[in-house]
Amino acid sequence: MEEMHRYENQITIFTEYLEEYPNTDELVWILGKQHLLKTEKSKLLSDISARLWFTYRRKFSPIGGTGPSSDAGWGCMLRCGQMMLAQALICRHLGRDWSWEKQKEQPKEYQRILQCFLDRKDCCYSIHQMAQMGVGEGKSIGEWFGPNTVAQVLKKLALFDEWNSLAVYVSMDNTVVIEDIKKMCRVLPLSADTPGDRPPDSLTASNQSKGTSAYCPAWKPLLLIVPLRLGINQINPVYVDAFKECFKMPQSLGALGGKPNNAYYFIGFLGDELIFLDPHTTQTFVDTEENGTVNDQTFHCLQSPQRMNILNLDPSVALGFFCKEEKDFDNWCSLVQKEILKENLRMFELVQKHPSHWPPFIPPAKPEVTTTGAEFIDSNEQLEELDLEEDFEILSV
Repeated sequence: MEEMHRYENQITIFTEYLEEYPNTDELVWILGKQHLLKTEKSKLLSDISARLWFTYRRKFSPIGGTGPSSDAGWGCMLRCGQMMLAQALICRHLGRDWSWEKQKEQPKEYQRILQCFLDRKDCCYSIHQMAQMGVGEGKSIGEWFGPNTVAQVLKKLALFDEWNSLAVYVSMDNTVVIEDIKKMCRVLPLSADTPGDRPPDSLTASNQSKGTSAYCPAWKPLLLIVPLRLGINQINPVYVDAFKECFKMPQSLGALGGKPNNAYYFIGFLGDELIFLDPHTTQTFVDTEENGTVNDQTFHCLQSPQRMNILNLDPSVALGFFCKEEKDFDNWCSLVQKEILKENLRMFELVQKHPSHWPPFIPPAKPEVTTTGAEFIDSNEQLEELDLEEDFEILSV
């Protein structure tokens, strides 16, 4: 009963928010799923609130030992990148249809996913790790990232994440190369591996859907990120339909974008308005509790979703897709052929073969170091060695 009451309250807010669609038969698309606005408002709301929501935080341990202890004002694109990746991990372990309910015990994989993103330097996708990995992409700590930078950072951090064992492909020059993705995602059969390399694969195998064999799967789950520029100063209207089409694909992880220095995580659309999760709320850092779980109340957005007209979007965006198995990727390719490549002015290209004028494709490999970068910069002396001290400023919180 309480649940229904909560939904009714939310629906009231939602209806006010969407009053210009009082009784339409409009479909709302959220990350590959459709909801009928008229009859499925509560399902729509619970679908949106199930997404992991990452916002600015304060009072975490200073980044690099001497840096900022809050990301308010600069971390919004990093938080959006975290949200897109978290959605990929939910699809990987729990499936797209998994739903979250307040104060209900969640599967252990959910807790483990959440742990990956806590604001601590030892969590593989924490704000600490992302900010420090951005240094290698030419961004000093406390500097705003664009969609492409956050994609490159996630690609590097994923190499250290053996539990999820993701292949992250970030397209270049608006072009997705099928041959390169298959080279990266097709993994050797079990017998070709050395016993020492087994744990990540056996974990991978145990998380496959029922019915798969106990062998190492032949496909590494793929996180595909396509950074795009859809116009010069504003989005070119010719791309609108293709952009919306991406949210309908079952592989959709939405899009990163927004306005300069103001990033949002776009998860769907209604008519010509994009629905997004907004990271611009500062919450206090939350750590693991004594029993090993995380209090997750502040990681789900229970307010009505925010919207903006698609033409107000900055033209620099990054689309995300998740393909758990090879058949998901093949299906994505055929949807792109059908919906994206039919346009005269294409949003991006999908090609079978690696372009001959490009440098050869080498699948990214884990560097021979025991750290992901968070421990590299722990003192001012090291900062000076890295010539970072000019750009590095301690942000007043």
